[in-house]
Amino acid sequence: MALLTAVLLMSCSHDTDNHKTGKTAANSQSPSDYYTCPMHPSVKSDKPGVCPICHMTLVKVSQLQAEPGSSGLAASVSLSPSKQVLANISTTPAESRSLIREIPMAGKIDYPESNTQQITTRFAGRIEKLSVSFVGQHVRQGDPVAEVYSPDAITAQREFLVARGSSPDRTQGVESSIQNGNDLVEQSKLKLRFWGFTDSQIEELAATKAVKSLVTIHSPVSGTIIRKNVELQRYVAAGDPLFDVADLQTVWLQLDAYESDLGALKLGDIITASIDAYPAETFKGAVSFIGSVVEPSTRTVRVRATLNNRDLKLKPEMFAQAIVHAPLAKAIVVPSSAVIATGKRSAVWVEVSPGHFEARPVKLGQRAGEFYQVLEGLHEGEIIAVTGGYLIDSESQLQLAASGEEGH
Repeated sequence: MALLTAVLLMSCSHDTDNHKTGKTAANSQSPSDYYTCPMHPSVKSDKPGVCPICHMTLVKVSQLQAEPGSSGLAASVSLSPSKQVLANISTTPAESRSLIREIPMAGKIDYPESNTQQITTRFAGRIEKLSVSFVGQHVRQGDPVAEVYSPDAITAQREFLVARGSSPDRTQGVESSIQNGNDLVEQSKLKLRFWGFTDSQIEELAATKAVKSLVTIHSPVSGTIIRKNVELQRYVAAGDPLFDVADLQTVWLQLDAYESDLGALKLGDIITASIDAYPAETFKGAVSFIGSVVEPSTRTVRVRATLNNRDLKLKPEMFAQAIVHAPLAKAIVVPSSAVIATGKRSAVWVEVSPGHFEARPVKLGQRAGEFYQVLEGLHEGEIIAVTGGYLIDSESQLQLAASGEEGH
């Protein structure tokens, strides 16, 4: 870079000399001009020559070109049009707009806890038959899952038949007796419903008047069996879980977000996920939960998205790669190539007049792709150097060193 800077400075000196009409090159040199080595700025000479250290050709420098600034760069640098072409300098106006930051994350598919229910027994008994025998089996609402022998259920069926048999006929009894009989029937029927008997089972019992020793338990929901908690011939108490069922038509995507990304995340941000099993497809969802606790071992926070899974392609425990599209607040933005890092500070080169660039310290916000937010130090519409900034910086450092400002 120093060699390229030397070439640029020689070109600039040559352009300056050619514009001096009626004077020789020796006469065009001002008292403040001197010659220095691009690799060893401490070498100074009042006439052309070679560096005594590395034997490079000395280049002419004007002390009036470099002015030290607070950013660690020269406060301003002037470049001729030919020099700007050689340095490949391009400019663009700073603009104010909203950016969308793309945050990559990794995670896995999980079943939704909000769509998970348990199939339980509502009375004590012994499991005599299982219609569902393994995890992963799909059941629909109303499907039989088990048959249970239960003395309590047998007693409840008999109470219902006795209540129906003792209910007075309207043609034979008084109105109050009819009402009391109907109340007993409804109470016994309500008890059967509380114990999980379906309306079809109750109607069959009323029609056949036959008490069943084995009571069929039906699934109250549709979904996939994710946990089996019972075996044949096992005694169960009222309320014991038989199966855990999850509706997988929607699934959760559990992700881990780094601390540095939390400032850009918010509920409702769109997520695009890819799964190794379906490389040609993408799955879209939205952020539905952001954790409030940082995992101490990984320094990450749990982020969850909800994905549509009506075709049941997404399986729990599948690994996924996701990108969160997080909109940022509107601010002045500049290309990342325009930002010059100067130690603890950052700066951009602002073209204050044609060919005249000024170093401007800036306070940066978040980065989104190839752009930075600028929170302080720049106004909308100001012209900044997008490419060639480091060559301007290199020349400014050379000029500062040559002018005696070597402590920057």
